[in-house]
Amino acid sequence: QVQLVESGGGLVQAGGSLRLSCAASGRSFSSNAMAWFRQAPGKEREFVAAISRSGAMTYYADSVKGRFTISRINAKNTVYLQMNSLKPEDTAVYYCAAGRVPVTIRNSYDYWGQGTRVTVSS
Repeated sequence: QVQLVESGGGLVQAGGSLRLSCAASGRSFSSNAMAWFRQAPGKEREFVAAISRSGAMTYYADSVKGRFTISRINAKNTVYLQMNSLKPEDTAVYYCAAGRVPVTIRNSYDYWGQGTRVTVSS
C-alpha cells in the first residue's frame, strides 16, 4: 500500500505560481512512477505530468508544457509540481498518483491522493 498526501494548493492570480507537493508513505517510494492529474468542475480527470522512478524521465500534457515542472526527491518520499504562468483554465483539483510506469493513462495508476484545490483568478 502507498498513501499519498497532497499539499500546496490555493488561490492565485493569473500569471502567478504555485508549488504542489505530494508526500508518500508505505511501500518504497522509489519503486513507483509518479504523476499529477487534475479535474476541473464538470470535467473528467486529466493527465498533467509524470515522472519515472529515478526522475530521469518526465512527461507533460501539451496544455502545461513549458509552464509546469514535475520533480521528485526519493530521499524525502516526495514529488513536486511547480506551476508557473498559471491561467484560469488551470483551475482544478490536483491529484497525485503512483503506479508502475509513467504513462498518461489514468487507470494505470494504483494509488491516489485526496487532491488539493488550485484556483486561478483572472
